[in-house]
Amino acid sequence: MKKIIYFYLRFCPYCRQADQYLEEVINENEELKELQIVRINEAKEAKIANSYDYYYVPCFWLDDVKVHEGAVTKEKVKEILFMALK
Repeated sequence: MKKIIYFYLRFCPYCRQADQYLEEVINENEELKELQIVRINEAKEAKIANSYDYYYVPCFWLDDVKVHEGAVTKEKVKEILFMALK
């Protein structure tokens, strides 16, 4: 199982949508409840955020590999979460 690192900003509308999709997909798929998701607010944890190579939030990493950056669909969130199970 891979660790999910999720960069976001509190007032970002795309991040709020991603949060909603994360909650929905996890609630719809029991096996995803065991996933470790590290949420990093890039405004509050700028030092950590600056150590990663990305421009847009929301941004998802699986371990050390960036898998998505920018506005996201529910289907993409589901794909990311299931990739983390492998």
